[in-house]
Amino acid sequence: MRVAVIGGGPGGLYAAALLKRLDPGREITVWERNAPDETFGFGVVLSDETLGGIEHADPVVHEALQRHFVRWDDIDIVHRGATHRSGGHGFAALGRRRLLRILHDRCRSLGVDLRFSTEAPDPDTLCAGYDLVIAADGVHSTTRAAYADAFRPQLTEHRCRYIWLAADFPFDAFRFEIAETEHGVMQLHGYPYAADASTVIIEMREEVWQTAGLDDVTPQESVDRCAKIFADALRGRPLHSNNSAWTTFRTVVNDHWSHGNVVLLGDAAHTAHFSIGSGTKLAMEDALALAACLEEHPGVRRALAAYEQERKPVVASTQRAARASLEWFENLGLYLGQPPRQFAFNLLTRSRRVTHDNLRLRDARFTEAVEREFGCPPGTPPMFTPFRLRGLTLRNRVVVSPMDMYSATDGVPGDFHLVHLGARALGGAGLVMTEMVCVSEEGRITPGCTGLYTGRQTEAWRRVTDFVHTQAPGTAIGVQLGHSGRKGSTKLMWEGMDEPLPRGNWPLVAASPLPYKPDSQIPRQLSRAQLTDIREQFTAAAWRAARAGFDLLELHCAHGYLLSGFLSPLTNHRTDAYGGSPERRLRFPLEVFEAVRAVWPAERPMTVRISATDWAEGGTRAEDAVEIARAFAAHGADAIDVSTGQVVAEERPEFGRSYQTPFADRIRNSARVPVIAVGAISSWDDVNSLILAGRTDLCALGRPHLYDPHWTLHAAAEQGYDGPGVVWPAPYRAGSRRPQTGRTDAPKPRLSLTHPPRDPHRS
Repeated sequence: MRVAVIGGGPGGLYAAALLKRLDPGREITVWERNAPDETFGFGVVLSDETLGGIEHADPVVHEALQRHFVRWDDIDIVHRGATHRSGGHGFAALGRRRLLRILHDRCRSLGVDLRFSTEAPDPDTLCAGYDLVIAADGVHSTTRAAYADAFRPQLTEHRCRYIWLAADFPFDAFRFEIAETEHGVMQLHGYPYAADASTVIIEMREEVWQTAGLDDVTPQESVDRCAKIFADALRGRPLHSNNSAWTTFRTVVNDHWSHGNVVLLGDAAHTAHFSIGSGTKLAMEDALALAACLEEHPGVRRALAAYEQERKPVVASTQRAARASLEWFENLGLYLGQPPRQFAFNLLTRSRRVTHDNLRLRDARFTEAVEREFGCPPGTPPMFTPFRLRGLTLRNRVVVSPMDMYSATDGVPGDFHLVHLGARALGGAGLVMTEMVCVSEEGRITPGCTGLYTGRQTEAWRRVTDFVHTQAPGTAIGVQLGHSGRKGSTKLMWEGMDEPLPRGNWPLVAASPLPYKPDSQIPRQLSRAQLTDIREQFTAAAWRAARAGFDLLELHCAHGYLLSGFLSPLTNHRTDAYGGSPERRLRFPLEVFEAVRAVWPAERPMTVRISATDWAEGGTRAEDAVEIARAFAAHGADAIDVSTGQVVAEERPEFGRSYQTPFADRIRNSARVPVIAVGAISSWDDVNSLILAGRTDLCALGRPHLYDPHWTLHAAAEQGYDGPGVVWPAPYRAGSRRPQTGRTDAPKPRLSLTHPPRDPHRS
């Protein structure tokens, strides 16, 4: 096999070494346009997991790396004159030039042909002359660009400028330092990579960089200014450049990683922000996986398909974490006013890779100090602290999210709803929400939706609230009021979500006459008189909800239903007073809110659910959602329930763990209004992490409560918590400990004797 490697960075070199070691008969050539010691950056951080893979695949490289690693455990967060240290993290780093020399030596010893200061032939030529072409040519990959139609890259430029520099002394911890300057917020990321050197990255928003004049000075002047700003961190010592330049980070994602006999590796295939230190790590892990797949699968194309299938999910997960970390630093200004330890905890958990539970394992003293500052009583996880909304105090931070059950008859909740909501109330959550309860017969989504437009429905809901208040005292129950708008008159979810009914349809109304899907019914645009009628339907339903005994009312302005349809520019094309500018699009939802607030008891809270992004070009954006939240808060909303999407059928959501919480975080810390976070929050560890970091006030969980109605009780039991934040119903208390399973602690069989041999001369 003839193998061409384009790019002599760590990923390309390591792939060449592994492939040659596994089969010395391979002819492998590496082209690197730069000289051997010419590289950007200074230090490289590798995880123990990556090192374990290297040790297994090539002990020679591993042993050489071990001789030069600098190791440390601590992270320092320096902000407003205070330093908070968290330990137990475990890092290993070495100089990037040292890493390259180790890989150069290994490649040469194995017989790899290294060609420095040499441009690689064009990709078409290499494809024709080699069996395999590995494109490890970095974030600006010319190979990727040459075959863009096949790889289908998406390149995203971000908002911060940064520069790689170095200091001539070692930090004794991974250091994050925040500088609040007259020009704006700047941050330093620093870590040691040798006994006498540290990497220093200076980062700031583009507008701060320009205001500070760093775009209009010489490179050396820029470096000197950074050293002056962070003089305390640098002990008054200078910073050094390696032809460093200010740049913006670029996220690279490719739909496909291989094309014919060409495969992308490392930054050519994907990038992950430097704040989680995964660039070199991912490239070397790519090399390991590629080499393994070429050994395990016959034929290059099958091997490349297996490589992509193996690596893509791992990389996607890392990129989600990196994106969360990147955006945290982009929006750093939102958190500057947090209490000092909460700020430090927020920074440490920014990527969602480090959580409350594993941070407690790494450094219990630090985590307990954060909890004390937050106000957690001793032994109380953050999720079991109370939270007050107007006259209602929730005993914990867990909400059973509204979930449509599509199981009503004529809008009347029946035994199913009593058992469904009653079971979740007995399960320990602080607040249990109904599904979207419709304000009129025509406002239903499906024939199975519940309503609050008749007295019979009101009495049926009273049966549910009475059960909750009597049998699960301390648990609050809330109602979500809404109108389906253009998404009504559809089948039950399990018969075909958002698909029109085959018969028995009712007419639809909306902000504008736009069908939800091509085969959906076209709604009528609401007239001014009809807007008044619908507003009165909401107020009548709210009055009935108060009589039914609900503790909290939520107005549904999300997911493309009627009120949401007014908010989004994609669904509101009106030219009257209710369309056009954001303020006009807000007008009708705010009118409804005010009318409902006027009839809803003053001591009972009201929340509003919004879609913080439409996940579609030209739709509602995160910054728009902040203004929407501000408007509702100014009109008396006690909290904003922050969801996303489902507004237009052509949306492209970015799914992932806790994927909607950044929107709640932004609203909470920009608009200064309490929020409820939703969206793939599935563990009590996530809930504790989000609450303690100050990214949300409450967490709403849907599917976990379908899987386990007693999710909150079990979360308490698994954390060893037995306090006022969650109460086991007396009939269930015997089940408050996890049942025993099959024995796992049986004595191990003795497989060898350790006694010294008996002296044959003794009897």
